Amino acid sequence: MTELRKHIQEAVDFIRTKTDARPSIGIILGTGLGELAKEIQQERAIDYGDIPHFPVSTVESHHGRLLFGSLAGKNVVAMQGRFHMYEGYDLKQVTFPVRVMKFLGVESLLISNAAGALNRKFKKGDVMIMSDHINLLGDNPLIGPNDETLGPRFPDMSEPYSKELIGLAEKSAKDLRIKVRKGVYVAMQGPNLETRAEYRFLRTIGADAVGMSTVPEDIVAVHMAMKVLGVSILTDECFPETLKPVTLEEVIAVANKAEPKMTAIMKEVVKRMKP
Repeated sequence: MTELRKHIQEAVDFIRTKTDARPSIGIILGTGLGELAKEIQQERAIDYGDIPHFPVSTVESHHGRLLFGSLAGKNVVAMQGRFHMYEGYDLKQVTFPVRVMKFLGVESLLISNAAGALNRKFKKGDVMIMSDHINLLGDNPLIGPNDETLGPRFPDMSEPYSKELIGLAEKSAKDLRIKVRKGVYVAMQGPNLETRAEYRFLRTIGADAVGMSTVPEDIVAVHMAMKVLGVSILTDECFPETLKPVTLEEVIAVANKAEPKMTAIMKEVVKRMKP
């Protein structure tokens, strides 16, 4: 057994002393989905700091608990707070909770984030369904020896975000009369926001939105044959021609305002997912 596999098992064994829940759906409650935690009928909440080998979130606005319960009639586990490369964690640490989710029974992963709009047709406050991504983190969570019990050495990434779940999200948004965008998300290391020249570059290579998360978790989820849905709240407009300074407070304010749309869509997606 590899060290990673051993650590996963130790985390799972600890969690099993607290709950026997068998969630089929995992949710990462990033910026923009905090209110969804209130929609979950919680059976158990476990602090990250108590779980062996779990990192601890250091970001303002991110809690640090693993929530077990039901949402729209489905058994779920939700990460209330996530981890980022810019906090000083390596990508194996960032994605460790996703691997633990898989061994708890999760088959589908719903991820939310806050991102900056690069596409001039998009505006802050919009909700964007991720159709694809570009990894500019300069790293990959799969680098190093591969554990075949977790996934293949060279996982295929032709469908990083499940077409089935994207279709479900689009249908849900339409029925809820919520306008959504669809586009390509690019991940940067952060924690600084990008320069005008970098925004021009990112737009040129085909990105519609830019953020600092999600891509590592998606790669690891696909590595373990999980279906993934990624949804962004566009919290600021990264248009080089009219770029203005933005603060964390402004980002959080926009995210909070758009949050009900994201929460409604995600809840409806969970409701419509097959048991």
